[in-house]
Amino acid sequence: MLNSVMKPLIGLLLFVTALAATAQNGRFQQAVQYKMDVKMDVQTNRYTGFQELKYTNNSPDTLNRVFYHLYYNAFQPGSMMDVRSRTISDPDRRVGDRILKLKPEEIGYIHAKSLKMNGKEVDFKEVETILEVALSEPILPNSTVTFEMEFEGQVPIQVRRSGRDNSEGVRYSMSQWYPKMANYDEQGWHANPYIGREFYGIWGDFDVKITIDKTYVLGGTGYLKNPNEIGHGYEEAGDKVATPKGNTLTWHFVAPKVHDFMWAADPKYKHDKVQMSNGITVHHFYIPGEKTTDNWEKLKEYTPKAIEFLSKNFGQYPYKQFSVVQGGDGGMEYAMSTLVTGERPLNSLVGVMVHELAHSWFHGVLATNEALYPWMDEGFTSYASSLAMSAIFQPNANPLRGSYAGYYRLAKSGEEEPLSTHADHYQLNSAYSSAAYSKGAVFLAQLGYVIGDEVRDRAMLRYFETWKFRHPNVNDLVRIMEKESDLELDWYKEYFVNTTKTINYGIKEVKPNGDHTEITLERVGLMPMPVDLVITYKDGTSELIYLPLVMMRGEKAVEKGMPARIHTEAWPWTNVTKTLVLTREFENIKSVEIDPSRRLADLQPENNKVEF
Repeated sequence: MLNSVMKPLIGLLLFVTALAATAQNGRFQQAVQYKMDVKMDVQTNRYTGFQELKYTNNSPDTLNRVFYHLYYNAFQPGSMMDVRSRTISDPDRRVGDRILKLKPEEIGYIHAKSLKMNGKEVDFKEVETILEVALSEPILPNSTVTFEMEFEGQVPIQVRRSGRDNSEGVRYSMSQWYPKMANYDEQGWHANPYIGREFYGIWGDFDVKITIDKTYVLGGTGYLKNPNEIGHGYEEAGDKVATPKGNTLTWHFVAPKVHDFMWAADPKYKHDKVQMSNGITVHHFYIPGEKTTDNWEKLKEYTPKAIEFLSKNFGQYPYKQFSVVQGGDGGMEYAMSTLVTGERPLNSLVGVMVHELAHSWFHGVLATNEALYPWMDEGFTSYASSLAMSAIFQPNANPLRGSYAGYYRLAKSGEEEPLSTHADHYQLNSAYSSAAYSKGAVFLAQLGYVIGDEVRDRAMLRYFETWKFRHPNVNDLVRIMEKESDLELDWYKEYFVNTTKTINYGIKEVKPNGDHTEITLERVGLMPMPVDLVITYKDGTSELIYLPLVMMRGEKAVEKGMPARIHTEAWPWTNVTKTLVLTREFENIKSVEIDPSRRLADLQPENNKVEF
């Protein structure tokens, strides 16, 4: 029998043990605070920097090593990115063998010159794009340490995403430019070598000072803290701008709760601001000219509209600023900003802007590990941006048609790999792009067919609110969809994400059966799906027979705009055929069709309809 002293002690021990078990089995987010002071020499295209990084280990693990990304080291002959580009059978045309041909003054690099943790020197080794750091003292769970690093870099000729002197003459597109702590999560470290694919970062606060020639205008991530020292359109109307002393200016930016920091700079940039009614400021930076001025002036109308649409449909944009900056080699998303090449027709300029802006939700705020789940970023962004473009720029009755077409080409090519393939390890760039962008978008569009568009749309808002700033994975997404629909959906993920099995349903036979009609359907493809079967009669009316899969453990709600549902009958996935008896005479039927909405990604639509 326990005495009165031992009972509370044992109770406390059990509570602490349970808490520890929860931490070990649960999710956590590491945290960072960057302070960086950088000096750029625009003559040599080299820069030096000092970085103070406060790193909080919120994991239950003791860390004996840490890793930094040194992305610019990829832009050197013989790098993994160079070799990969020269050996893959369909290289990115923007890269090709260009890295191999870079001269010493054209390559990129980032080198750590010194590194301390809590004031003590630590050992580190540069392994191309990764800095491996062996700690003299471990970082304990729930503790914060401070790293101090001196580093130097050289900006490469613009090859892929970042660099200098791009094809449109932009001097600096500074993305992936600083030593960036790799992420550590429930799966361990993610110190992937950089071969030009995706990114995964830690949310934190950035305080960045950039000293550069005073003629340059900067834009990108973060809020400018010293606008009256800078001018260049940042100051408020009527504010006095201080006259700079010397030949340089120091730009001071802060960016709260972001996982990356990009900046671009050019002395020719024009800077325009648009103030939205909800308090968000939209910045545009571009080089005026015949190919830019008119369209960038018009772009100022569409960026705020896109922010409003995406916020309404996918969750409120959480920052007070977004910047569209001419630069890079196409379009690329960054925290609170994007780089886009600017000499485009208006429809292309708006389209690229909308796509990169939509990344702010899936890359920026949800920030799924893009290396493991690129389709949850690129695909969902493609889905959202297609809807946004249709709503604000060019109405389209079927805005996801291009995504479906891209997926169909991939599925029929014989080169498809599962969506679960790591982004770096696809055999072909084309297979990666079609999977991540097209099939990823179809995943969401088709999910509307499975659970209903309205339910899917509600679930997307719930997904954002539940998982923002938490790095969700595919299981987290599916569980949200299950909770909102009250259906079991693990089968959908397992087939459409983890395999390359395809969907093909057909109408095998329709025949009279007395004063009734007998309809036999068949599953030709290997992926089972629920079926919406619409019967249209010669008098112009239509009815729907709904066949959910048994393993869904339920049925989707009746959808608006669909024919009246007259019968529901579950279809076991093991049965390749299903025969239905319709209590209407065969002579009255005009057509029988599987999924007239075309949301089902059926590879052979020609066997989906019969007419009489």
